[in-house]
This record gives sequence, structure tokens and C-alpha cells, in this order.
Amino acid sequence: AQSADISVDKNTVKFDKTIEGELLEHYYVITNTGTAPLIIADYKVSCPCTKLSLPKAPILPGDSYKLKLTFDTNGKYYQQDRAIYLQTNTAKGTFKLRMKVNVIPKEESTKQ
Repeated sequence: AQSADISVDKNTVKFDKTIEGELLEHYYVITNTGTAPLIIADYKVSCPCTKLSLPKAPILPGDSYKLKLTFDTNGKYYQQDRAIYLQTNTAKGTFKLRMKVNVIPKEESTKQ
């Protein structure tokens, strides 16, 4: 039986300290290490400030896809740790990614 499987270049991305209000971007390199096309149907995350751009077509066996993450730091303060759950057609069904950043509030960044 053929099945899709998933691997990523780096499960957890850690951004440098960031001033509140910046839009952060990162690309996770997702590779289909299985024998059937990989479908990433959806994702779940606890905050709408974190978004992914999902592939519109299945990722073929052996192929990779740059999954774009954007994180809006507006209204976010101090240590941010987001778990992102990809809904896939792999045997496990879900795949976890993480994003971490320490956000400095705007008013604190202007103090000397």
C-alpha cells in the first residue's frame, strides 16, 4: 500500500527578539518522503495572528514545498510559542510545527 509521509527541514523556528508590530515570515521546507502524493488539507493554530500558505496541489513523492508562515506581532507581548498542526493524509494524520519569538512591546522599545 502506498502512503504519503512528511518531513521538514526544521520543526521549530526561533525568531530573534522582535519589536511589536512587525510581520515575521519563515519558510518551512516540507518534503514528501512517502510513496503517495502528500496532501496538506488544512492547519490548526490557537491564534489568527499565525497563518500558513498551503500548497494548492498534492506534493508528489520526493518533492518539496516551501510552506510560508506569517506571524503578526501586533498586540503580542513577550514570549510567544505557537504550535501549528497540519492536517495531512499521512498515517498519523497530523504533523506539528512550532514557532517561537520574544516580542518587545512598542512602548518598552522606545525607552533608553
